[in-house]
Amino acid sequence: MKVQRSPNLLSFVVSLSGWITSVLMPLVAQPVWAQSTRTAPITASTEASADSTQLITKGQVVEPIKKIQQLKQIKRPISSAQMLLVQSPTPQTVPTPELVQVTQVKANPTSKGVEVILQTSKGEQLQITNRSAGNNFIADIPNAQLRLLSGEGYTFRSQKPIQGVTEITVTNFDASTIRVTVTGEASLPAVELYDSPDEGLIFSVVSTASSAQQPQPQTSPTPEPSQPSAQNDEPIELVVTGEQDGYGATDASSATRTDTPIRDIPQSIQVIPRQVIEDRVITDPDDAVRTVSGVIPSNPSYEGALSAFSIRGFDSGSNVLRNGVREIDFGSTSRNDLTNIERVEILKGPASVLYGQGSLGGAVNIVTKQPLRDPFYNLEFLAGSYDLYRGAVDFSGPLNDSRTVLYRLNAFYQDSNTFIDFSRNNRWLVNPVVSWQISPNTKLTIEGDVSKTVSQTSAGLPAVGTVLPNPNGKIPINRFIGEPGDLETFSYARIGYDLQHQFSKDWSVRNVFRYEISKRGGGGFTAASSLGLDPDGRTLSRFYFDDPNPNTNDTINGFILATDLTGKFNTGSIKHTLLFGTEVYNSKRTGFEYISGEVAPLDLFNPVYGSPRGAVEDRGNSTQSSGFVGVYLQDQIAFADNLKLVLGGRYDWANQDSNDLIANTKTSQSDQAFSPRVGIVYQPIQPISLYASYSRSFNPNSGADANGNLFDPESGTQYEVGIKGDLSNKLSATLALFDLTRSNVLTTDPNNPNFSIQTGKQSSRGIELDISGEILPGWSIAAGYAYINARISEDNDYAVGNRLVNAPENSFGLFSSYKFQSGSLEGLGLGLGLFYVGEREGDLNNSFQLPSYFRTDASIFYKRDRLRAAVSIKNLFNVDYYESSSDILRVFPGEPVTVQGTISWQF
Repeated sequence: MKVQRSPNLLSFVVSLSGWITSVLMPLVAQPVWAQSTRTAPITASTEASADSTQLITKGQVVEPIKKIQQLKQIKRPISSAQMLLVQSPTPQTVPTPELVQVTQVKANPTSKGVEVILQTSKGEQLQITNRSAGNNFIADIPNAQLRLLSGEGYTFRSQKPIQGVTEITVTNFDASTIRVTVTGEASLPAVELYDSPDEGLIFSVVSTASSAQQPQPQTSPTPEPSQPSAQNDEPIELVVTGEQDGYGATDASSATRTDTPIRDIPQSIQVIPRQVIEDRVITDPDDAVRTVSGVIPSNPSYEGALSAFSIRGFDSGSNVLRNGVREIDFGSTSRNDLTNIERVEILKGPASVLYGQGSLGGAVNIVTKQPLRDPFYNLEFLAGSYDLYRGAVDFSGPLNDSRTVLYRLNAFYQDSNTFIDFSRNNRWLVNPVVSWQISPNTKLTIEGDVSKTVSQTSAGLPAVGTVLPNPNGKIPINRFIGEPGDLETFSYARIGYDLQHQFSKDWSVRNVFRYEISKRGGGGFTAASSLGLDPDGRTLSRFYFDDPNPNTNDTINGFILATDLTGKFNTGSIKHTLLFGTEVYNSKRTGFEYISGEVAPLDLFNPVYGSPRGAVEDRGNSTQSSGFVGVYLQDQIAFADNLKLVLGGRYDWANQDSNDLIANTKTSQSDQAFSPRVGIVYQPIQPISLYASYSRSFNPNSGADANGNLFDPESGTQYEVGIKGDLSNKLSATLALFDLTRSNVLTTDPNNPNFSIQTGKQSSRGIELDISGEILPGWSIAAGYAYINARISEDNDYAVGNRLVNAPENSFGLFSSYKFQSGSLEGLGLGLGLFYVGEREGDLNNSFQLPSYFRTDASIFYKRDRLRAAVSIKNLFNVDYYESSSDILRVFPGEPVTVQGTISWQF
């Protein structure tokens, strides 16, 4: 089906997004924030783990520390081993306070979790009694009462505010008691009692949260006009905190565009948390994905400014998201640096139902670091092999006393050579973020970044002399086939906002806009590629490819505007989480002007550089543009707590235009496609999720057949079944079986070889196993194994049954670390990485193979107080291996042994 893109539809969607945004403008009162100063703990009840919950009574007069009872001094009989501590007033000495009204409850994110603030003007009159029951930490506040909107039932509820905490509720237990309950997912948090002269009593309750999970602000309804003003209120704070630690993740937003537990998503999704990145001492996403099953880097990091991944046998293409929004660049992702990245999410299979056109294999979502409420300053320096030097800063904190305006600044500069002769890599990035909690219900985040990469691209080596025999021997893997001094420069700039508004506890809206500009220029590619290898096995024909106008750059600029409306409601006993969204995308490429011709051949075994270029044989100058409008609807239906269904669909209108400025010809085409998804999750017991799903994708093709008919988009279909299990409260696993089919692939027209037809079909079937989390205290693991059978099903150019390029049948990645928990070695950690990639076909003809390889990495790191130091060794045993291949003239060797050391300081 083909229709011309409708300007009226585009105008309607833009107007709809603008209307939704305008609804957010009425702002409510500013939140009340509290400063926190803590002293050392007074008592401790049980063994501490990663996270904690703190209950702070502010404004309360606190007796000297010597008068606070120790646990062993409490005379009240303890009838349960789970009762942690009791602090209650003495009727004979403490007069009964008057009934205190709490007029509002707010939940605001912190650097380690979320704080719940109970607003009241008489905080000094409150007393607290706390206890435990099962996985619940319960704090009762007598002589107090919530006075919220009656429609809310006088209850505040925050579900899954952070990892490890199922729910926080604040409710009226009876006519004169407020009860605060924190429910742990798998265990009862431990408790420590602190004394603070500024804040009062602090109860710290250990949980299993992770700072990588940034909670969203929540609030109770605005008080009725008849209620007392809260402008001078002193708050009581319940702070759920945690440390940045852990290899596992329980939530991901990329699979549903909502904050959904991974165990409730009927699709395989893997998360690479920040802790894994730091323990492995890596700075490149290509390295980060090696522990995820079925994901293979297909463009080595030394190859310049672009990244690419093969997921389940298919090239990921432009399926790269940043904070859940599509990237705009040169058709592949810019090489993101991990300095400003909090975590990486890998969504397996089609993502078109939520993100529009893209590859069938999967999508990569880059989640950037966000501002913190507490001051945070970190300086880092890294040095390593091949003259690598790198400095980075990470600063964050509040910009005002109320901590409603926060900032974060990440920046780095890196300069290095590579193991390839004459090759270097220079890059830098500056990434500022500012968030404004406009009101308890409304938050605006503005984020931008500017980066630049200057590099030399090696373009690989011929297969003959690397993976195939050569009469002259083996070509050195460090051989450079270009000319010294040839550089390419990639510059990127992004700016955008993320506006979120909570209409009520059940309904919210998110509006995101981003503008990006990418420039490619500076120097040419004297030997962007090779033309062929002579029969002598040593003489390589070369060509140059350059920009004839140094004053212009190959530039892509564009924008994306997305609006999501999310709501929760019930139909009888059935619960729904509804998502309705629109997305508008447009990009334009200008300045794509080039000249090319031959350059003198190169002797691969005795190279002589400095050859002049030959005459110009080809030139080009064109502009290109593309865009789409998408509308999507999704319903996550919970028939019961253990039975959930996901239904979704998206309709896209896409267009492409090209203008050849030399031939003075223009081409354009429009396509439309519907992308459905259906999935079901059944949990027979709490730790186990069984799921099945069906989904489709589409990706536009360019051009027309011999009869002038425009090509239909490529289509993809996936069937997937699997099981997700919690092996313990800190260790989880996913086992997935999948079947993918890619249709409408362009192949040569047998009746007219100068044209193509859409009869090609490819398939990928396999099984994946991923495990991540903590096996024992201090011993963590992130591992994945995949068996993939990716082949050509139908084609006029290649034999049916041929394997797809860079798609090994078997691959395995594991990184495991152990951190000493106590004693003189406390703070010391050891890490070991094992990575196996099986044989891969180098081209679709299957004319040669890249051999399998087994690479070993190791790291040692130490963290104590504010200091962190680490050393990593990649390819510990200096194994010769080949990373990927484009064709028989372009094989990319892997890096030899590489050592890196880093030291950082927080202040």
